[in-house]
Amino acid sequence: MTKRKVHTPPAAPVTLRLDLGAGKNKKPGFIGVDVRPFEGVDQVADLTKPWPWANDSVEEVHCSHFVEHLTAPQRIHFANELYRVLKKDAKATVIAPNWSSCRAYGDLTHQWPPVSEFWFYYLDKNWRAVNAPHNDEYTCDFLCSWGYSLHPEIAPKNPEMQQFALKFYKEAGQDIICTWVKR
Repeated sequence: MTKRKVHTPPAAPVTLRLDLGAGKNKKPGFIGVDVRPFEGVDQVADLTKPWPWANDSVEEVHCSHFVEHLTAPQRIHFANELYRVLKKDAKATVIAPNWSSCRAYGDLTHQWPPVSEFWFYYLDKNWRAVNAPHNDEYTCDFLCSWGYSLHPEIAPKNPEMQQFALKFYKEAGQDIICTWVKR
């Protein structure tokens, strides 16, 4: 009697979508990651250490109000580890209090310097080669774009007024919202 081979279809690839520093507010459809085992956290991990995910294994990352709690060297580590685990062309949405908002300074667990849009230039390998060749701590290469959540009194204004306010008025931009895409 011949044994019949049973065809087992390959398992569907796992889509790994992480919400880093999720706290109690995990984004739906994401795996909540935090250093504390809050309700809703799926994986406890210290993101200031090497991350537990494999190279090129993560499809998408959401990270809201976490990076401002990191020191400058920890932010570099965060960017490098994020680059390592993301798949090519995968994106991360990073949200932090804008440097010109009291939200950046009011929580004394936030680290100096506050998050500024100028940081995002350093995440681009080609920009660093030209403008900061001394800065060899970064290993990442992201294409970054960003915008702002605006103060409720600025949000309904016309775009010219919004840009003027962002440039000259404290509190105009509440949060900075950045998309990092792995090259």
